[in-house]
Amino acid sequence: MKGYYFITDATLSKAGIINDVKDALRAGVKVVQYRNKYLSAGAAYQEALLLRRLCKDICFIINDRVDIAFGVGADGVHLGQDDLPYAAARKLLGKNKIIGITVHTLTQAIAAEKNGANYLGVSPIFSTHTKFDAGKPVGLKMLSAIRKRVALPLVAIGGITLANAPSVIGCGADAVCALSAVLSGSGVREKVEKFQKLYQKYARQVIR
Repeated sequence: MKGYYFITDATLSKAGIINDVKDALRAGVKVVQYRNKYLSAGAAYQEALLLRRLCKDICFIINDRVDIAFGVGADGVHLGQDDLPYAAARKLLGKNKIIGITVHTLTQAIAAEKNGANYLGVSPIFSTHTKFDAGKPVGLKMLSAIRKRVALPLVAIGGITLANAPSVIGCGADAVCALSAVLSGSGVREKVEKFQKLYQKYARQVIR
């Protein structure tokens, strides 16, 4: 997981989730996470099924819903601290699926790695208004602390912009996600491409 990690958001989207994902794919993203908390299970399944077809050549992750991830044959699922426990999700999905875990503390990060998570979402790095239950910013110091103790890929999210993304990458993030910066307004493809280029530039300067 390198570069821009794309997450859908129906509340921010101007062109619709499907068009947003098409633009993200044209921009070269390697991971798409489907997140839509406002649809019924049936409607979310149908939308996820369409996205699975679009994302057949890249990593396709479902947010929260293990049942939908299983149903559409997604590559994996992303779980928050209050979602289905990792062990239960692993039992349902099997050993070969990807399971990412959102963490807010070093303790959570170490525990997630020990339990077998495939990658971590560190959130929120900065203050954000796109997720009402995101909590207080964990900051760059926490991201750096997690990077030093955990070997898993880290996806940084929350309040990230083109201006502050270099500092996030410099702290060891393997990928970044900037929902508001990318989905608010038009030009999703162009915005993602800017983050991709920025990552390529600053990732070379990170000493692991």
